Amino acid sequence: MEEELPGFCGESGQPVQATLSSLKMLDVGKWPIFSLCSEEELQSIRQACVFGSAGNEVLYTTVNDEIFVLGTNCSGCLGVGDVQSTIEPRRLDSLTGKKIASLGYGSGPHIVLATTDGEVFTWGHNAYSQLGNGTTNHGLVPCHISTNLSNKHVIEVACGSYHSLVLTSDGEVFAWGYNNSGQVGSGSTANQPIPRRVTGCLQNKVVMNIACGQMCSMAVVDTGEVYVWGYNGNGQLGLGSSGNQPTPCRVAALQGIRVQRVACGYAHTLVLTDEGQVYAWGANSYGQLGTGNKSNQSYPTPVVVEKDRIIEIAACHSAHTSAAKTQGGHVYMWGQCRGQSVVLPHLTHFCCTDDVFACFATPAVTWRLLSVEPDDHLTVAESLKREFDNPDTADLKFLVDGKYIYAHKVLLKIRCEHFRSSLEDSEDDIVEMSEFSYPVFRAFLEYLYTDNISLSPEEAVGLLDLATFYSETRLKKLCQQTIKQGICEENAIALLSAAVKYDAQSYHERLPTSWTA
Repeated sequence: MEEELPGFCGESGQPVQATLSSLKMLDVGKWPIFSLCSEEELQSIRQACVFGSAGNEVLYTTVNDEIFVLGTNCSGCLGVGDVQSTIEPRRLDSLTGKKIASLGYGSGPHIVLATTDGEVFTWGHNAYSQLGNGTTNHGLVPCHISTNLSNKHVIEVACGSYHSLVLTSDGEVFAWGYNNSGQVGSGSTANQPIPRRVTGCLQNKVVMNIACGQMCSMAVVDTGEVYVWGYNGNGQLGLGSSGNQPTPCRVAALQGIRVQRVACGYAHTLVLTDEGQVYAWGANSYGQLGTGNKSNQSYPTPVVVEKDRIIEIAACHSAHTSAAKTQGGHVYMWGQCRGQSVVLPHLTHFCCTDDVFACFATPAVTWRLLSVEPDDHLTVAESLKREFDNPDTADLKFLVDGKYIYAHKVLLKIRCEHFRSSLEDSEDDIVEMSEFSYPVFRAFLEYLYTDNISLSPEEAVGLLDLATFYSETRLKKLCQQTIKQGICEENAIALLSAAVKYDAQSYHERLPTSWTA
């Protein structure tokens, strides 16, 4: 049971637990595609986006500000100049030195990326001009999009299935791509091949946030109003009807409510108000509105999560899943969750909404660009590793072959039955050791601090002798594994002798018959 921190009480007057589990850093390893990366590569990741029709593509940045891609590469969406899939991370050299501010992806998929310098780059699927480069040719490498954006600083991007939106620092919205339902907001249904400013009702408005559903678009302005346009067959525009909207229209039903953020699922919409409340509307066949039923809603409907304020909402245009996080750190999910229809917000054990999409969304994609902060906290195990052979904190020294090895009595007594008895009444702070060599005894003590050994097969034979002497069963198995993996012609005779001496049949059998005859 984890210890409670005193002095903190929730609304019920009960103590509120603050544990390390509630402070866990984002774990990108929860997305299956990252199983292709080594532990070292995972540790270097600072930003990441998982996308694609099956969650089989990923783009990530490293601590060195390099950008890597990995996966099936549909329509050249990895941007590496070809359509070859890759299970090895490939560096996106054309964007070296660029820092990512915002990133969105479509269903093709296509990618829209904004840098911290406000530039826009696109690549991937382009059958509907969703790359904004004036063509319908797939883009195999990132293309800088400057038409109508050359003097603009883009701060946020959003993608529908086949259309794109960007938001500039001065609150303007530009759109391009597929426009069969008016999702570009131009007033027509003709596809838009290059960025075009979305005007109409937004002409004199300052937009703060944008989002896209499959074929619809949303914008929140600085006054807290929400403007919508595009496909509305499921009521996802929240206008009380099901007719498409070719230009921006205010959601009148939210009159008097100040909205801070909007998030779009495939065909449903969530908004978060300045009072920490959530409203939802649109498609509801999987319970993604969280209203307790599966009936579509064409007007904003309150979502009852809990008494605590909601501080974050999450949805993704490729999924029918919804999530929210409270001020107290609780994460809820509803909608399509691993094939189940969850019609009311369900409290999870997750620490962030990103985990909901990694573990329960179909496909397992990211709903936003992940940001991974470096975790400098040392676990108990890591702290113990650091203290091995540290003279500054040790209270015991072993003298072996004329050299000292520094240790801590309490740890040795906890970890080893031999030391538990031999050090029980001992007040000595120096112990001379002549039974084993310095490398072998040091490796033994290091094992007690780290649970690992790092020795040559020949030295592992000596450590096996020690493990047998001290009845350390697990250590014996580690030594046998090291010896077995290190057998070669040069050391076969010595290791065979060890196999005979310790009855280690598993690696005795590994030797060629001619060596054991």
